[in-house]
Amino acid sequence: MSPQRKTKIFLIIAIAMIAFNLRPPITSIGPLISEIRSDTGLSNTALGMITTLPILAFGIISVFTPVFTRRFGTEGTMAMALVILTGGTLLRVIPGSFPLFAGTIILGVGIALGNVLLPGIVKKKFPEKTGLVTGIYSSVLGLGAALAAGVSVPLSEGAGLGWRLSIGVWAITSFLALLVWLPQLRNNFQVVAKRSLKSSLNQLSKSKVAWHVALFMGVQSFTFYIIITWLPEVLQDRGISAIHAGWLVSLCQGMGVVGTLVIPTWASRLRTQHLPVMILIALEVISLLGLMVPNTTLVTLWVSILGFSMGGSFGLALLFIVLRTRDTDSANELSGVSQSVGYTLAATGPAIFGALFDLTQTWTIPLGLLLVLSFIKIWSGWEAGKHEYV
Repeated sequence: MSPQRKTKIFLIIAIAMIAFNLRPPITSIGPLISEIRSDTGLSNTALGMITTLPILAFGIISVFTPVFTRRFGTEGTMAMALVILTGGTLLRVIPGSFPLFAGTIILGVGIALGNVLLPGIVKKKFPEKTGLVTGIYSSVLGLGAALAAGVSVPLSEGAGLGWRLSIGVWAITSFLALLVWLPQLRNNFQVVAKRSLKSSLNQLSKSKVAWHVALFMGVQSFTFYIIITWLPEVLQDRGISAIHAGWLVSLCQGMGVVGTLVIPTWASRLRTQHLPVMILIALEVISLLGLMVPNTTLVTLWVSILGFSMGGSFGLALLFIVLRTRDTDSANELSGVSQSVGYTLAATGPAIFGALFDLTQTWTIPLGLLLVLSFIKIWSGWEAGKHEYV
């Protein structure tokens, strides 16, 4: 094996390790909510903020990522993101509500930077393999999310760590990712700005392609965070036990991993991505219609299809960032804007979905909202899938 090939493989491993750490600090919270509530006395509203704050951080920080890359370089900014993520995760281990919320905000900043930088790094380092590498890291990202949700309670109760150490253990894996990433700093250079951030944002704001990529990212994120928040409640209201509902959510995320691995690899080989968009949205519509039916006989099928569709849509959204830009600078800028729009929109999703249920006392209307959004996703995905550049 040539030294160059070894370097590329090591870089893919580093990218995968980074991606693995970008969701556990968020998805590890949900299964521990009751334990955190009983220990801290926090209200449900305050507990909900533990999940909402990182998503808001994604929306606010993402657009400013090019400022950091122009000062510290792409590789240097990624190292900084991992340091911030590790520090924020460790801070939440300290007793008290203030460290819990402060650490949550801090780690949200680190994740936001990592989210934005990965597509640009893939475009820079793997210009001929963007679909494959995007599929690898987006599927590993989903794997990290699913694993964290599954092991939180066993670590807290089974291993006797308690909830603070259960969510703090992810500082170990993010620190390991930092160690694996450090050799990349040898190739780190300040990004020379071809244009100011203000000029870049003005140009992107005038690009229809950029807006459609951002809208597609936003709508798919909106749907994803609603599903991971409310699907267990929907299933339990249909008579499914809490344990069974938990396994179904894990199945949903597991199928999402398959979707994020398969779809970008295939879609990157096509001149336009119209066919993948239509297939993914058709699957999403079918699964949502299935979940709107009170009968639970086929619920495993509907959950599996929905998971595959959501995972594939996420992978496709990341691929659009790579395919619709000509260079790494543009990829970072489009990634920042699209993820800023996407996660700001996503942060409102669970609250809107829950409010609709409170108003109607039925899950049909909230699920109907997701159906409407599916058609918006068709439009934005069709436009983003054209062979054009921002």
